[in-house]
Amino acid sequence: MSSRYVSIALAALAVASPAAAKPLHDDHAPVSAAQIAGAVADPTREPANRALDAGRMPDVMLAFAKLRRGDVVADWGAGSGYYSEMLADAVGPRGIVYAIGVAANYDAKAWAPVLAHHDNIRPLYVPGEAESLAPASLDAIFAHLEYHDLYWSSAKYHYPVRDVDAVLRNWFAALRPGGRVVVIDHAATGGDPRETADKFHRIDPARVRADFARAGFVLDGESTALHREDDPRTAVVFDPKVRGHTDRFAMRFIKPQR
Repeated sequence: MSSRYVSIALAALAVASPAAAKPLHDDHAPVSAAQIAGAVADPTREPANRALDAGRMPDVMLAFAKLRRGDVVADWGAGSGYYSEMLADAVGPRGIVYAIGVAANYDAKAWAPVLAHHDNIRPLYVPGEAESLAPASLDAIFAHLEYHDLYWSSAKYHYPVRDVDAVLRNWFAALRPGGRVVVIDHAATGGDPRETADKFHRIDPARVRADFARAGFVLDGESTALHREDDPRTAVVFDPKVRGHTDRFAMRFIKPQR
Protein backbone atom coordinates (compact mmCIF):
# COMPACT_ATOMS: atom_id res chain seq x y z
CA MET A 1 0.00 0.00 0.00
CA SER A 2 1.42 3.42 -0.95
CA SER A 3 2.03 6.08 1.68
CA ARG A 4 -0.81 8.15 0.20
CA TYR A 5 -3.29 5.33 0.68
CA VAL A 6 -1.94 4.72 4.16
CA SER A 7 -2.84 8.34 4.95
CA ILE A 8 -6.32 7.79 3.54
CA ALA A 9 -6.75 4.70 5.70
CA LEU A 10 -5.63 6.66 8.77
CA ALA A 11 -8.07 9.42 7.94
CA ALA A 12 -10.82 6.84 7.74
CA LEU A 13 -9.97 5.65 11.23
CA ALA A 14 -9.96 9.23 12.50
CA VAL A 15 -13.37 10.16 11.14
CA ALA A 16 -14.83 6.88 12.38
CA SER A 17 -14.26 8.04 15.94
CA PRO A 18 -15.99 11.21 17.17
CA ALA A 19 -13.28 11.57 19.80
CA ALA A 20 -10.75 12.13 17.02
CA ALA A 21 -12.56 15.20 15.70
CA LYS A 22 -11.52 18.55 17.12
CA PRO A 23 -13.90 20.01 19.71
CA LEU A 24 -15.84 23.20 19.21
CA HIS A 25 -13.60 26.10 20.29
CA ASP A 26 -14.63 28.96 22.56
CA ASP A 27 -13.10 31.36 20.01
CA HIS A 28 -15.15 29.88 17.18
CA ALA A 29 -15.32 33.21 15.32
CA PRO A 30 -17.16 33.53 12.00
CA VAL A 31 -14.93 33.35 8.94
CA SER A 32 -14.48 36.93 7.75
CA ALA A 33 -14.84 38.30 4.23
CA ALA A 34 -11.09 38.92 4.20
CA GLN A 35 -10.37 35.30 5.16
CA ILE A 36 -12.68 34.07 2.39
CA ALA A 37 -10.98 36.36 -0.11
CA GLY A 38 -7.64 35.00 1.03
CA ALA A 39 -8.81 31.42 0.56
CA VAL A 40 -9.96 32.12 -2.99
CA ALA A 41 -6.78 34.05 -3.80
CA ASP A 42 -4.46 31.42 -2.29
CA PRO A 43 -1.50 31.33 -4.74
CA THR A 44 -1.08 27.57 -4.26
CA ARG A 45 -4.42 26.83 -5.95
CA GLU A 46 -4.15 25.03 -9.28
CA PRO A 47 -4.73 27.16 -12.42
CA ALA A 48 -7.34 24.65 -13.60
CA ASN A 49 -9.34 25.25 -10.43
CA ARG A 50 -9.03 29.03 -10.69
CA ALA A 51 -10.46 28.82 -14.20
CA LEU A 52 -13.72 27.50 -12.71
CA ASP A 53 -14.18 30.37 -10.26
CA ALA A 54 -16.11 32.70 -12.57
CA GLY A 55 -18.90 30.17 -12.99
CA ARG A 56 -18.87 28.84 -9.44
CA MET A 57 -18.49 32.09 -7.45
CA PRO A 58 -16.69 30.41 -4.52
CA ASP A 59 -16.37 33.66 -2.56
CA VAL A 60 -20.15 34.04 -2.52
CA MET A 61 -20.78 30.38 -1.71
CA LEU A 62 -18.22 30.29 1.10
CA ALA A 63 -19.81 33.38 2.64
CA PHE A 64 -23.21 31.74 2.30
CA ALA A 65 -21.93 28.67 4.18
CA LYS A 66 -21.47 30.71 7.38
CA LEU A 67 -18.32 28.86 8.36
CA ARG A 68 -16.43 29.51 11.58
CA ARG A 69 -12.74 29.34 12.31
CA GLY A 70 -11.87 25.95 13.75
CA ASP A 71 -14.84 24.21 12.12
CA VAL A 72 -14.63 20.52 11.33
CA VAL A 73 -16.11 20.17 7.85
CA ALA A 74 -16.92 17.23 5.59
CA ASP A 75 -16.52 18.10 1.90
CA TRP A 76 -18.91 15.46 0.57
CA GLY A 77 -17.95 14.35 -2.94
CA ALA A 78 -14.72 16.34 -2.87
CA GLY A 79 -13.57 15.35 -6.36
CA SER A 80 -10.02 16.64 -6.76
CA GLY A 81 -10.27 19.16 -3.94
CA TYR A 82 -11.65 22.26 -5.66
CA TYR A 83 -13.54 23.33 -2.54
CA SER A 84 -11.53 21.32 -0.01
CA GLU A 85 -8.50 23.60 -0.22
CA MET A 86 -10.56 26.78 0.10
CA LEU A 87 -12.53 25.32 2.99
CA ALA A 88 -9.23 24.39 4.66
CA ASP A 89 -7.95 27.95 4.36
CA ALA A 90 -11.27 29.37 5.56
CA VAL A 91 -11.54 27.29 8.75
CA GLY A 92 -7.87 27.86 9.50
CA PRO A 93 -5.17 25.66 11.06
CA ARG A 94 -7.36 24.71 14.03
CA GLY A 95 -10.05 23.38 11.71
CA ILE A 96 -10.21 20.14 9.75
CA VAL A 97 -11.64 19.33 6.33
CA TYR A 98 -12.49 15.71 5.62
CA ALA A 99 -12.49 15.24 1.85
CA ILE A 100 -15.06 12.51 1.26
CA GLY A 101 -15.11 10.45 -1.92
CA VAL A 102 -15.23 7.03 -3.55
CA ALA A 103 -11.92 5.17 -3.29
CA ALA A 104 -11.90 3.92 -6.88
CA ASN A 105 -12.11 7.53 -8.10
CA TYR A 106 -9.22 8.90 -6.01
CA ASP A 107 -6.74 10.81 -8.19
CA ALA A 108 -3.46 10.90 -6.29
CA LYS A 109 -1.77 13.17 -8.85
CA ALA A 110 -4.52 15.78 -8.62
CA TRP A 111 -4.56 15.67 -4.82
CA ALA A 112 -0.78 15.88 -4.35
CA PRO A 113 -0.45 19.70 -4.64
CA VAL A 114 -3.58 20.27 -2.56
CA LEU A 115 -2.33 18.13 0.31
CA ALA A 116 1.18 19.54 0.07
CA HIS A 117 -0.13 22.98 1.00
CA HIS A 118 -2.93 22.10 3.42
CA ASP A 119 -2.05 20.08 6.50
CA ASN A 120 -5.61 20.24 7.79
CA ILE A 121 -7.18 18.26 4.92
CA ARG A 122 -7.86 14.59 5.61
CA PRO A 123 -8.73 12.59 2.45
CA LEU A 124 -11.34 9.95 3.21
CA TYR A 125 -11.85 7.94 0.04
CA VAL A 126 -13.61 4.65 0.74
CA PRO A 127 -15.96 2.30 -1.16
CA GLY A 128 -19.25 4.07 -1.83
CA GLU A 129 -21.13 1.68 0.45
CA ALA A 130 -18.85 2.70 3.34
CA GLU A 131 -19.31 6.48 3.12
CA SER A 132 -20.55 7.27 6.60
CA LEU A 133 -19.84 10.06 9.08
CA ALA A 134 -19.26 9.57 12.79
CA PRO A 135 -21.86 10.84 15.31
CA ALA A 136 -21.38 14.37 16.70
CA SER A 137 -18.08 14.77 14.83
CA LEU A 138 -18.76 17.72 12.50
CA ASP A 139 -19.69 21.38 12.48
CA ALA A 140 -20.60 21.49 8.78
CA ILE A 141 -21.15 19.36 5.68
CA PHE A 142 -20.50 20.93 2.28
CA ALA A 143 -22.01 19.18 -0.76
CA HIS A 144 -21.11 20.91 -4.03
CA LEU A 145 -22.78 19.43 -7.14
CA GLU A 146 -23.03 16.11 -5.32
CA TYR A 147 -26.46 15.84 -3.72
CA HIS A 148 -28.08 14.61 -6.94
CA ASP A 149 -25.57 11.75 -6.96
CA LEU A 150 -27.21 10.32 -3.85
CA TYR A 151 -30.01 9.37 -6.26
CA TRP A 152 -27.62 8.17 -8.98
CA SER A 153 -25.97 4.77 -9.27
CA SER A 154 -23.28 3.58 -11.64
CA ALA A 155 -21.26 0.39 -11.71
CA LYS A 156 -18.76 2.09 -14.03
CA TYR A 157 -18.08 4.95 -11.61
CA HIS A 158 -18.53 2.85 -8.46
CA TYR A 159 -21.60 4.70 -7.14
CA PRO A 160 -23.92 2.30 -5.30
CA VAL A 161 -27.68 2.53 -5.01
CA ARG A 162 -28.22 4.56 -1.85
CA ASP A 163 -31.01 4.96 0.67
CA VAL A 164 -31.14 8.77 0.65
CA ASP A 165 -33.15 8.99 3.87
CA ALA A 166 -30.52 6.83 5.60
CA VAL A 167 -27.72 9.09 4.31
CA LEU A 168 -29.47 12.17 5.69
CA ARG A 169 -30.10 10.48 9.03
CA ASN A 170 -26.35 9.84 9.15
CA TRP A 171 -25.60 13.48 8.31
CA PHE A 172 -28.02 14.68 10.99
CA ALA A 173 -26.37 12.45 13.59
CA ALA A 174 -22.88 13.48 12.46
CA LEU A 175 -23.49 17.17 13.08
CA ARG A 176 -23.23 18.82 16.45
CA PRO A 177 -26.33 20.80 17.49
CA GLY A 178 -26.43 23.95 15.39
CA GLY A 179 -24.33 22.31 12.66
CA ARG A 180 -24.93 23.23 9.03
CA VAL A 181 -25.30 21.49 5.68
CA VAL A 182 -24.73 23.47 2.50
CA VAL A 183 -26.09 21.99 -0.73
CA ILE A 184 -25.21 23.51 -4.11
CA ASP A 185 -26.54 21.67 -7.12
CA HIS A 186 -27.83 21.74 -10.69
CA ALA A 187 -31.57 22.51 -10.74
CA ALA A 188 -34.11 20.17 -12.36
CA THR A 189 -37.75 20.81 -13.14
CA GLY A 190 -39.15 17.84 -11.22
CA GLY A 191 -39.90 14.19 -11.85
CA ASP A 192 -38.56 11.03 -10.29
CA PRO A 193 -35.23 12.03 -8.69
CA ARG A 194 -33.46 8.85 -9.72
CA GLU A 195 -34.50 9.30 -13.33
CA THR A 196 -33.58 12.99 -13.26
CA ALA A 197 -30.18 12.27 -11.74
CA ASP A 198 -29.48 9.49 -14.24
CA LYS A 199 -30.59 11.42 -17.31
CA PHE A 200 -29.52 15.00 -16.50
CA HIS A 201 -27.37 14.90 -13.31
CA ARG A 202 -29.78 17.40 -11.76
CA ILE A 203 -32.12 17.52 -8.77
CA ASP A 204 -35.39 19.36 -8.13
CA PRO A 205 -34.84 21.96 -5.35
CA ALA A 206 -38.24 21.04 -3.90
CA ARG A 207 -37.04 17.45 -3.49
CA VAL A 208 -33.99 18.64 -1.54
CA ARG A 209 -36.10 20.76 0.81
CA ALA A 210 -38.46 17.84 1.43
CA ASP A 211 -35.63 15.37 2.02
CA PHE A 212 -33.97 17.58 4.62
CA ALA A 213 -37.22 18.45 6.37
CA ARG A 214 -38.02 14.75 6.68
CA ALA A 215 -34.60 14.18 8.29
CA GLY A 216 -35.22 16.87 10.92
CA PHE A 217 -33.20 19.73 9.43
CA VAL A 218 -34.41 23.33 9.30
CA LEU A 219 -33.93 25.40 6.14
CA ASP A 220 -31.81 28.36 7.23
CA GLY A 221 -31.22 30.17 3.94
CA GLU A 222 -31.17 30.04 0.16
CA SER A 223 -29.04 31.82 -2.42
CA THR A 224 -29.93 32.65 -6.02
CA ALA A 225 -26.41 33.81 -6.87
CA LEU A 226 -25.93 30.89 -9.28
CA HIS A 227 -29.41 31.04 -10.81
CA ARG A 228 -29.48 31.15 -14.60
CA GLU A 229 -32.65 32.05 -16.47
CA ASP A 230 -31.12 30.91 -19.78
CA ASP A 231 -30.78 27.28 -18.67
CA PRO A 232 -33.96 25.35 -19.64
CA ARG A 233 -32.97 22.53 -17.23
CA THR A 234 -33.59 20.02 -20.04
CA ALA A 235 -30.00 19.20 -20.95
CA VAL A 236 -27.48 16.97 -19.22
CA VAL A 237 -25.07 19.19 -17.29
CA PHE A 238 -22.11 17.95 -19.36
CA ASP A 239 -23.61 19.28 -22.58
CA PRO A 240 -21.15 21.91 -23.91
CA LYS A 241 -24.07 24.32 -24.39
CA VAL A 242 -24.69 24.52 -20.64
CA ARG A 243 -21.60 23.07 -18.95
CA GLY A 244 -20.33 25.50 -16.35
CA HIS A 245 -23.40 27.69 -16.84
CA THR A 246 -26.26 25.58 -15.50
CA ASP A 247 -29.03 26.93 -13.33
CA ARG A 248 -27.86 26.09 -9.80
CA PHE A 249 -29.36 26.59 -6.37
CA ALA A 250 -27.77 26.85 -2.94
CA MET A 251 -29.43 25.93 0.34
CA ARG A 252 -28.23 26.00 3.93
CA PHE A 253 -29.80 23.69 6.49
CA ILE A 254 -29.29 23.60 10.26
CA LYS A 255 -29.53 20.84 12.81
CA PRO A 256 -31.65 22.41 15.59
CA GLN A 257 -29.94 23.11 18.90
CA ARG A 258 -32.53 20.93 20.66
